[in-house]
Amino acid sequence: MHIKEQLKGAQQDVEATLNKYFDGLLNTEQRIKSATHYAVLNGGKRLRPYLVYATGRMMGANKEDLDVLAAAIECIHSYSLVHDDLPAMDDDDLRRGRPTCHILYGEAHAILAGDALQTMAFELIANHQFKVSAQQQLKMIALLSKASGIQGMVGGQALDISATDKQVSVTQLEQIHQLKTGALLNCAISLGALCSPTCDEHSLKQLTLFGHAIGLAFQVQDDILDVEGDTQTLGKPQGSDVAANKATYPALLGMTAAKQKAQSLLTQAHDALAMLKHDTSQLKSLADYIVEREY
Repeated sequence: MHIKEQLKGAQQDVEATLNKYFDGLLNTEQRIKSATHYAVLNGGKRLRPYLVYATGRMMGANKEDLDVLAAAIECIHSYSLVHDDLPAMDDDDLRRGRPTCHILYGEAHAILAGDALQTMAFELIANHQFKVSAQQQLKMIALLSKASGIQGMVGGQALDISATDKQVSVTQLEQIHQLKTGALLNCAISLGALCSPTCDEHSLKQLTLFGHAIGLAFQVQDDILDVEGDTQTLGKPQGSDVAANKATYPALLGMTAAKQKAQSLLTQAHDALAMLKHDTSQLKSLADYIVEREY
């Protein structure tokens, strides 16, 4: 099965789980329910849910457990996008070719929708009866909390804001993106592994190396596409990072070196997977897709 078909399957599975949750919200203020639902059903590639599913399947995890974790991490990712798009942050009117949440529902409801999605993630995990132990379940919550917070995504966003209009080194830029983008991608992989009764330290270590490589490769390719892509394909304004005077890999390294870096990170990802005893073909295909994608 082609990687795009696999991603489509992950999209369908995670969206079915999310829709089931929203269908169960009977006594809820309708405008915030609608804004929150709109924010999470945002037409995204669902890379993080796919990583949960692919890693979990590879290691023999229970499908219903993976559904919950895929939905939870997509809630965190979607909340971050809603807040990123706000005028106080990136001030974007489009997200994947559609009006951003605050454009459609207003800033106040967009902020509340993001808040609701963040707490929903942990509600989903805490209320599910996993096939693995309660101790593993606590590890999942702790891992997602760290990856989402000041030591992960939020910390990376703060560093990104601080770096705007400033000269930063490649090392500093990597730190920003390992936290801002890489933390949640890596978390998705680890969550899938923690669902498995055969999860072990060696597998987690190699998967972490793989996650670091593809997390950074994802951002390098994003920076490349911001220069070489077009607005219609990207679903957001082309050149928005350049216009905002943000540090990017093409700006620091030049386009040729940025593309070489993406390929080097892809090789690192493949090398990490080669050390695992499982069938890693789906994860390998995803790593290839991250570097070869056009949006």
